[in-house]
Amino acid sequence: MQTKSENRAFGGFQGVYSHASEACGCEMTFGLFLPEEAATAPVPLLWYLSGLTCTHENAMTKAGAQGWAAEHGVALCFPDTSPRGADVADDEAFDLGQGAGFYVNASEAPWAPHYRMWDYLSEELPALLGAEFALDMERQAITGHSMGGHGSLTLAMRHPGRYRSVSAFAPIANPTESDWGRKQFTAYLGAEETTWAAHDATLLMRETGFDGPVLIDQGAADDFLPLLRPEALSEAMAARRQEGSFRMQKGYDHSYFFISSFMEEHVAFHAEALYR
Repeated sequence: MQTKSENRAFGGFQGVYSHASEACGCEMTFGLFLPEEAATAPVPLLWYLSGLTCTHENAMTKAGAQGWAAEHGVALCFPDTSPRGADVADDEAFDLGQGAGFYVNASEAPWAPHYRMWDYLSEELPALLGAEFALDMERQAITGHSMGGHGSLTLAMRHPGRYRSVSAFAPIANPTESDWGRKQFTAYLGAEETTWAAHDATLLMRETGFDGPVLIDQGAADDFLPLLRPEALSEAMAARRQEGSFRMQKGYDHSYFFISSFMEEHVAFHAEALYR
């Protein structure tokens, strides 16, 4: 692991690190904010998964999360959204290839050699963080935006007991029924649609739900509502009697202005679960 940068922030440190990933077969970069408390004892960890076109840096610099995390003594990890490099397959479209890993393990050419973001975030990166930093990996929570909201919800529901809480900002909620999902799943996972269900938050909510509290914020003025399909997830949560809240926020869009407006509430929501 290499240290790219470390900056003092809110009494703690915002770092950027890179490492050779076995899962993705390339160098991967992530951001990690450690609050002041990490200097003396392991602290709980909140993951933030970003959306299409983003790197580790977008939320790290735009979401305004570090100050609220410092207030609650919580670490924040900002992973990248895909493998990267000259040898990594890519596409001219913004919603496929580098910057658009969709948090799955690709099985189809040319994506399969590197696009293994599910393994990377399920196993490899958590193991690295637990070994290298003062983190209490028994206390984890996860959130994300758009494609990252999709990733946070699917990871949480498919790893019962790992995360104490899950939240999402404008998640791609029902990708098997959306062009933000069907296109990518066909490319990465193949045309057999039965393999897609494991990566659809709405279908997982209907089948198993989440073993903890859920918080979803969706902007009512989001231009991408037809692609996100929030109503499907909301209905699934209600049908399962899922513990949690689904909130439509009047006038808000899909941008980081929306995310930063409600980040304080999301961090506090996770801190309550992490320190319960």
